Amino acid sequence: MSIVQNLLASRALEALASPHGVDRYLELVNPMWAAREVRARIVDVHREVDVAGHPPVATITLQPTSTWQGHRAGQHVQLGVEIDGARRTTRVFTVSSPDSRQGDRFTVTMRANPDGLVSRHLVEAEVGTMVHLSQAQGEFTLPDQVPDHVLFISGGSGITPVMSMLRSLQRRTHRGRVTFVHYAQSPEHQIFADELAEIARSGYGIDVHLLHPELGDPALSPAWLERLVPGYRDVPTWACGPAPLIDAVQKAYADSDALQVEYFKAPVVSTGAAEGDVTFTRAGSTAANTGATLLEQAEAAGLKPEFGCRMGICFSCTATKKEGTVTNVLTGETSSLPDEDIRICVSSPQGDCAVDL
Repeated sequence: MSIVQNLLASRALEALASPHGVDRYLELVNPMWAAREVRARIVDVHREVDVAGHPPVATITLQPTSTWQGHRAGQHVQLGVEIDGARRTTRVFTVSSPDSRQGDRFTVTMRANPDGLVSRHLVEAEVGTMVHLSQAQGEFTLPDQVPDHVLFISGGSGITPVMSMLRSLQRRTHRGRVTFVHYAQSPEHQIFADELAEIARSGYGIDVHLLHPELGDPALSPAWLERLVPGYRDVPTWACGPAPLIDAVQKAYADSDALQVEYFKAPVVSTGAAEGDVTFTRAGSTAANTGATLLEQAEAAGLKPEFGCRMGICFSCTATKKEGTVTNVLTGETSSLPDEDIRICVSSPQGDCAVDL
C-alpha cells in the first residue's frame, strides 16, 4: 500500500471524515478512488451465449479499485448494485479469468437468471457502470503445487470456476496433463465454445471433451470415466455444476479423496414428510415447517433475509439457529446444537426449529 493509501486508510482521517467516512468523499471526486472500500467499473460486456427463448450468458470485465487484492482461480466475489434507486442488492458470481493480483482487471461470467435481479441487470449494463465489490473468497481452488494430471468436470454455468483454473494453468505453462469434461444442453448453449475449440486444437496436453447428452453423448458414469481416464479415482479432480451432475460425480468417486466439488445450484429438497413449526424469533412469527430450506421458508413467510449465492458458498445468509435440528442439504449432515450459526440457504429444518430472523 502506498503512503497516500496508508494516510487515507488511517483512523485519524476516518474520524475527521465521520460520520460518512473517507471513501464517501473520495467517491464523489472519482469513483475509482478508495481507501478501504472495494468497487469496480464495468469496462466490457460480452455475450457468450444468446439462444432465442433462453437466458443469455455474458462475461463482464471489471476494473477494480486498487483496494481489491486479486483472486485465486476458482474463487468468487460478491457484486452489489443499486437498481432504480432501491437499496443495494448483492449476489455472488464466480471469477472466470485466470489468477489475478491487486488491482488487476478480471472477468465474471453469468447467466441472466429469470428470477435474478442482479444478473439480469448486469448482462445489460452499460460500460462505465460502477458496482460494489467484495474481496475474492472460496476454497474451491488449485493447490500451489499443481499435480501432473488434473481432471475438470463441469456442467452448465458450473464451467466458470474450472475455466478460471484452466486459463491459469495455460498462463503458467503447466507441463502436465489436463482432462477437461463439460456438459451443456446443446452446442449452441456451450459457454466459451470458441476458446475451448482452440484449446482442443492446440495439443498442449489438454484433452477437451464437450458433451451434450440430449444429442446422444454419454452421460457421466464410472464406466465412461474409466475409459476416458483410466484410474480416474486417483486423479485430482475438480467438479462444479448442478446437483444431478455433482451427485453422479460423487457416486462415481465413492470414498476417493481425490475429488473436490462445488454446487452451482443447491439440490432440490424433498418436502414430503416435513413436521413441526419454524419460528422466526426476531419477526415474532411462526409457520408450519414445509421441509424447504430456512431461506425459502423465511421468504415464503414474507421476510427478506440477506443472501448472496443460495448455494452454501458465500455465507451471506448466515443466521443463528436458536434451537432445533437442521440438515445440510449439500452434505446430509444434521446438527442440533443451540445458538448455532448456520447457512439458511442450505439448511432444512427437521421438526420444530427457531431461527433468529
